[in-house]
Amino acid sequence: MTLQGQTLDEPTAERFAKLALACVHREYPNKIGHVLNSDTDVLAPRQLTPAFYGCFDWHSSVHGHWMLARLARRFPAAPFAVEAKAALAKSLTRDNLVAEASYVGGEGRSSFERPYGLAWLLQLAAELREWDDPQAQPWAANVEPLEKAAIGRLEEWLRKLSHPVRSGEHSNTAFGLGLMLDSTRDSKFTALVSEKARAFYGSDRGCPISYEPSGEDFLSPCLAEADVMRRVLPQADFASWLSEYLPGIPRDGSVWMKPEVVTDPSDGKLGHLDGLNLSRAWMLRGIARALPSGDARVKSLQATASEHTRDGLRSVTGEHYEGGHWLGSFAVYLLTDRGGNGPGSRSVSAARK
Repeated sequence: MTLQGQTLDEPTAERFAKLALACVHREYPNKIGHVLNSDTDVLAPRQLTPAFYGCFDWHSSVHGHWMLARLARRFPAAPFAVEAKAALAKSLTRDNLVAEASYVGGEGRSSFERPYGLAWLLQLAAELREWDDPQAQPWAANVEPLEKAAIGRLEEWLRKLSHPVRSGEHSNTAFGLGLMLDSTRDSKFTALVSEKARAFYGSDRGCPISYEPSGEDFLSPCLAEADVMRRVLPQADFASWLSEYLPGIPRDGSVWMKPEVVTDPSDGKLGHLDGLNLSRAWMLRGIARALPSGDARVKSLQATASEHTRDGLRSVTGEHYEGGHWLGSFAVYLLTDRGGNGPGSRSVSAARK
């Protein structure tokens, strides 16, 4: 990885891949977000969710598998790609995914991993579908029933959701909507997601970004909202909306906000701020790219993204499992520009031309 250019090279891809390889089949420690319906639900994680039991929690396991697929797809000749594909083959069997779909659809689990983990599951499904590799296609077929179950749960939730959740953690609605738009092939579901984004955020003005971050945020509520709105609004409309929503973006090329500093990376919650630097970076880049090239805000957004990218990448060391089990996925999402190149993003971009 060249920090100056902030690009992903094969040695860095291997380092990130090893973080996922070290955890996707590591069962403990484990944090289960689990509703017990009876004594029969008191089981080990590998029995409850046989595909996604590693990496401390279900959602981190899902995006750890996504990262392995993403990196093996980007670097198919790299030695680590063999290990990555072996790990995917072990997890993404038909039987494992049938059990996962049954678990997600179980009684009392309507809010399980909603929206964060389910949205990442859609990203994994999209990555496998788009991967031109003979091994990936059976995995994509195996994931499809769980993908359909996830879309069903998310659709049911969105139709009932009266207000967005504006947190800086997993429950954040805007970030989940962005992942959904970039991954699903379901046109009715995409239309619903776009409709809800415009309804939730279209009239927002003056987001209080100076109040951010909260001490355990890994997402910026204000930037996540702007990042999803650039996916659903035409360019001119988005530029106008952004002027009223975040009027304080500099127009002189200066850095807008400084990266956050984690005081104790061994504390899983406090370490969220390392992830915030990475997610801010990709959101700032996405917002800048959505503006007209001559917009005076673009240079400041890009400069701010560059500083956050630099500091965010430095935090992805694997020294502490609290960050090592998930920060690599955020780094790969940033460096491979997944949020800028998903199917949903391409369709919006095409509509702007």
